Amino acid sequence: MILQVEGVSKRFGGLQALTRVTFDLAEGQILGLIGPNGAGKTTLFNVINGVFPPSEGRVIFRGKDVTGLQPYYLARLGMARTHQIVKPLNELSVRENVTVGACFGRENKRLAEANRVADEVLEFVGLAERSDQLAGSLNVAQKKRLELARALAARPYLLLLDEVLAGLNPSEISRMVETVRKIREQGVTIIMIEHVMHAVMNVSDRVIVLDYGQQIAEGSPEEIVNNPQVIQAYLGDPRLAEKLMEQSHGDS
Repeated sequence: MILQVEGVSKRFGGLQALTRVTFDLAEGQILGLIGPNGAGKTTLFNVINGVFPPSEGRVIFRGKDVTGLQPYYLARLGMARTHQIVKPLNELSVRENVTVGACFGRENKRLAEANRVADEVLEFVGLAERSDQLAGSLNVAQKKRLELARALAARPYLLLLDEVLAGLNPSEISRMVETVRKIREQGVTIIMIEHVMHAVMNVSDRVIVLDYGQQIAEGSPEEIVNNPQVIQAYLGDPRLAEKLMEQSHGDS
């Protein structure tokens, strides 16, 4: 297992954001993480990624207890993430943004080699032609790809994707889903938080559902969309399950 989350809880004062979340993630899988707004999904990412220490529980990454370690240290160990609200370094070029990821990632690249990695990753995500532009000049879809490129330049074993499809139009969503598949084909394990249901169901091997910080379901996409508790808590309409699976099979 590349990642083991064991009984993770997180409290902020009187707010219980997560309650004893537990799961294992096998190397090479894509795990979808879904649930209503405020369910604790990004908080779980922040605990895994070291932004917040858990109130209880442990995070094991590649056999090492990394509970509460800082994000920069986890980046060196091979964990990278994107953010729900993209955070480019606006006054730097697109290439320079991605170079930062290579310099401070798992392979700790020197500048010249980091620039080479940046160019390689920008080609992969489809931003090579914009490498000399200022990052702040990109549109939303391009900034999403830049955020992804910066994380990939860190050469992660595990990639945490926080709503990379949010704000994209249907064609951009299709392109990003295909990019996620290609990342997995390169051997990177992925956890993705997503609200674009047909996309996350199509690309995920397994799905975990959170609601009010509680882990209410885990299973294959088909099991999840047909789970009565998930329908009640999140999907809302039993007919949506059938529609989602039709869309998933149609996109595959």
